[in-house]
Amino acid sequence: MTVRVVLADDQPLVRNGLRVLMADAPDIDVVGEAGTGADAVQLVRDTEPDVAVMDIRMPGMDGIEATGLITAAAGATRVLILTTFDDDEYIYGALRAGASGFLVKDMALDDILGAIRVVAAGDALIAPSVTRRLIAEFAARPEPAPHPRPVGNITEREREVLTLVGRGMSNSEIAAHLYISVATAKAHIARLLTKLEARDRVQLVITAYEIGLVAPPRTPF
Repeated sequence: MTVRVVLADDQPLVRNGLRVLMADAPDIDVVGEAGTGADAVQLVRDTEPDVAVMDIRMPGMDGIEATGLITAAAGATRVLILTTFDDDEYIYGALRAGASGFLVKDMALDDILGAIRVVAAGDALIAPSVTRRLIAEFAARPEPAPHPRPVGNITEREREVLTLVGRGMSNSEIAAHLYISVATAKAHIARLLTKLEARDRVQLVITAYEIGLVAPPRTPF
């Protein structure tokens, strides 16, 4: 399957560099480029890509607002944020807006391509070395969730699984922790996605923090 990608970044050199690098990947096709958030939203509507690789800081409509508009639409396009983790605090807002993960601009090409494939396949980019820190800092911020997800209809076992997802555990780690099979862990996560109307695993992680199942660590990673 070919993954159709839109690149949204206000720096032409960044877009050009990514496009050239992706040209060597036989399963990834760049179908368009945008230099602003508004252009990105329109381009996604016109081309219906699998993944939009989105910068945060762009003139006019920024990447957060653009992400919210894209993920709120009926299409299947997923958003992968392209940012600099240490400097760009807007990543937290982007996750709330529905982004399925993020890339760091100095990542290796193989990691960038792998992340695009992961998101296109319907999963979220949860890299323990970075995302646990990211989610912890996101969850520690004082602003409340604008629309908390109702969780009253989940079972006690699903609540346990949601807690472990919030801690950044993989399916195999959850299975080992609860003494269940990996297939059973996947089934619980699939039911959580349905019951909580969550787009992907990132939103499950955020929900676990927002409802207090997981507390941010007191010391940074």
